[in-house]
Amino acid sequence: MNRNFGYAAAAAVFLASFATLAQAQEASRSVAGGGISVPGWTGKIDASAAKRGSTINDAKLAKDGAALHVTTGPAVGYWNPSDKASGDYTVSATFTEPKYMSLNDHPHPYGVFIGGNDMGTDQQTYLYCAAYGNGNFIVRGFGPNAFQMNGREGASNAAVHKAAGKDQPVTQLIAMSVKGNKVSCSINGTEVASYPKSEIVAPGKLKSTDGVYGIRFAHNTEGLVTDLKVTK
Repeated sequence: MNRNFGYAAAAAVFLASFATLAQAQEASRSVAGGGISVPGWTGKIDASAAKRGSTINDAKLAKDGAALHVTTGPAVGYWNPSDKASGDYTVSATFTEPKYMSLNDHPHPYGVFIGGNDMGTDQQTYLYCAAYGNGNFIVRGFGPNAFQMNGREGASNAAVHKAAGKDQPVTQLIAMSVKGNKVSCSINGTEVASYPKSEIVAPGKLKSTDGVYGIRFAHNTEGLVTDLKVTK
């Protein structure tokens, strides 16, 4: 084996590993003028961010015409306590990232959550499906510890829209449904993942699929949310 080739290969592996680590460790910023200014709404940042000293005021939820305008900051879930769903239902919303990756150095996800219980406490539980502007999506929950349904990095699907490039707009229609014993996520009209309810409502996961619904944004991300609704 050529020794120089071996060194080059090792260096490439090191650089790839370093880039992955750097992405994972990207620190959340504090948003100027942060806080919640939408009447009736509240939110909670992730426990890991709170341990580092961040608060809900380091992210921002505001109105922008008919849209909810979210800017993070630490990763956060936002909800209106009066927004609840039970039985069989679909929760959906349209998410627009006006400038893809404008606040981060790699793609970050955003989406809807369902099954919210004990919200605002250290024991809160919910399940979310979120899209990235690079064609990936992730299904994850808190129960109260985080649990993954489709892997740490999520998965790609042709239904998930891709931004044309950094600072370009991208829009996703994201929906989560509960029907009988099935819990599923659809993006842009295509079902991208589904699970038996028994895999979702379980020790260490959700208490129930009945509960509050809302929106979820990863750290250092900006987006507009329209037409958040529940349908039967």
